[in-house]
Amino acid sequence: MTMPRFVRRLVPVLGLVALIGGCQDQAPPAPPQVRPVKTMVVGEIDPFARRWFPGRAKATQEVDLSFRVAGTLVAFPAQVGAEIAAGDLLARVDPADFQVEVDRADAAVDRARAALENAELALARTRELRARGHVAQARLDADQATADQARADVASAAAALEKARLQLGYTALTAPFAGTVVATYVQNFEDISAKQPVARLLDTSRIEMVVDIPETMISAAPTAYDIKVEFDAFPELEIPATIKEIGTEANQTTRTYPVTLIMDQPADVKILPGMAGRATGRADAAPGIDGPVIPVSAVFAGTADGVNEVWVVSERPHRVARRQVELGLLTDQGITVLRGLEDGEVIVTAGVGHLRDGQSVRLLGR
Repeated sequence: MTMPRFVRRLVPVLGLVALIGGCQDQAPPAPPQVRPVKTMVVGEIDPFARRWFPGRAKATQEVDLSFRVAGTLVAFPAQVGAEIAAGDLLARVDPADFQVEVDRADAAVDRARAALENAELALARTRELRARGHVAQARLDADQATADQARADVASAAAALEKARLQLGYTALTAPFAGTVVATYVQNFEDISAKQPVARLLDTSRIEMVVDIPETMISAAPTAYDIKVEFDAFPELEIPATIKEIGTEANQTTRTYPVTLIMDQPADVKILPGMAGRATGRADAAPGIDGPVIPVSAVFAGTADGVNEVWVVSERPHRVARRQVELGLLTDQGITVLRGLEDGEVIVTAGVGHLRDGQSVRLLGR
């Protein structure tokens, strides 16, 4: 029997659909997921090893200098870029008015001393007369009070003279330390007021750098040694440095602590404030630790009660396997492993709850 025309057209279409469905049923399985993980080598307990921390150079001392008195500038030898020794003159205001005050105060001291001399002579005569009974006790008391007042007037006049001399001294602005003038804010012959910035002085004989250390590593900072600093402007130069101070308050956003490094200027180059660089160093394990130290984040609860495990990463291909460990002392740098791990083995340090036994992993870094 002959099939209708529409049936003959439908048969190839149904066959194609069946063929496609069969191909879909036979699609290859998806490849296993390779999870990226952070790792460490057991035995490498130095938290700073191969770690670099960025920072910027700054002067050990920096100050905006100003006069304590107002006046008109009559000398301004400070120039931007000039190397200044401690005590060198940077600027001077007109001292004429202040010299007049010194002379006036000096004369006041002379008058007070003359008045004191007369009061003491009068007191001596009155005491002699009182001893003979020729004057009343009230006269002696009055002369004694006059002498005391004259003595106080001398002290007051001397203090006023000292103040006037100080004010005269303040008309000269000198460098408190050796350094470089990096900015000036006024011009010579300009009228300036007290505490108005005149020049900025930096001490670049030594250089500081502030680096931010994560809170998980800051406890090792006091034991840091062999600290080296590199600056972007001189990438081949390593400058030895030491820790000057360690901050005790973490940044609320980054949770890092500021650590200030200090170093001497190299002999062949000049490190300027503001130059970008980076620092690295080494740190010893805490004393009394017996066994390798690993981060607490690397440990997870095992399949049995009371058992602790870690993920150990095999050599290529990288796969993870459970390993039971016996833990010991908890330190600032991590937790001590008494048994279960050997130096040189690689373990996972983060994301341990998302792995399964035998899973392939990709190492992000240590």
